[in-house]
Amino acid sequence: MEMREPFTEGRLLTATEVADLMRVSRMTVYRMIKTGEMPSLRVGRGYRFREEDVQDYLRGRYTEAG
Repeated sequence: MEMREPFTEGRLLTATEVADLMRVSRMTVYRMIKTGEMPSLRVGRGYRFREEDVQDYLRGRYTEAG
């Protein structure tokens, strides 16, 4: 089993920051949450993402495209 940093240890990103990082719209990020493609943490009315999870997602998508 893979060890991950707890949410309190890692850097958390907002949906806007993830969208900027990935160069997509916020709606695309919200769709990824809804389909389960991107793990997220609900905080009040917003979402937060572990930077590690975003990097893992990007790494996985890169290898699929090659």
